[in-house]
Amino acid sequence: MVAEVLPRTAVVGRYENPWTIPNMLSMTRIGLAPVLGYLIIEEDFNIALGVFALAGLTDLLDGFIARNWASQKSALGSALDPLADKILISILYVSLTYADLIPVPLTYMIISRDVMLIAAVFYVRYRTLPTPRTLSKYFNPCYATARLKPTFISKVNTAVQLILVAASLAAPVFNYADSIYLQILWCFTAFTTAASAYSYYHYGRKTVQVIKGR
Repeated sequence: MVAEVLPRTAVVGRYENPWTIPNMLSMTRIGLAPVLGYLIIEEDFNIALGVFALAGLTDLLDGFIARNWASQKSALGSALDPLADKILISILYVSLTYADLIPVPLTYMIISRDVMLIAAVFYVRYRTLPTPRTLSKYFNPCYATARLKPTFISKVNTAVQLILVAASLAAPVFNYADSIYLQILWCFTAFTTAASAYSYYHYGRKTVQVIKGR
């Protein structure tokens, strides 16, 4: 999978500015994740819906800005944006499962997939660093070595997962927690999660773009 993506020869990355607006928005989304988790556990679902909407707005804005302003696009952002989504989704699903709004098997499936993908990102980072590999170089956000490109089904899966979160957060507010449509959405989310995991396994070579030095 990922191991086949990367060349065995050393590659040289490039330095770039990590302090872009999209990256700051992604960091904001990561910061909102534990706040949302706390609100859900405390069953403050009305406030949680508002905070979730704010988190969703940061997701829309960082993608829009990165696509339309070349100076705001970065290799770090290509990893930080999906990482922020995964942290947010993982905390939300654990919290919603604790609140009995999402089934345990679905949360286990989603978190297992995300843990594997995050581990793969760290592995890609290690493999694309030129020798000598050092901790300071590894964790230097200014030093870009690879750009990540999510698969189409992965983008669909993220959207479906977030739709389920929104529907689950609204369920106790509008009293439809036992709706059959919510249960159908559970099944569809499980399907897209499995399909997304397979797409990364099958198309791993195409999801990593190694950055050559300049």
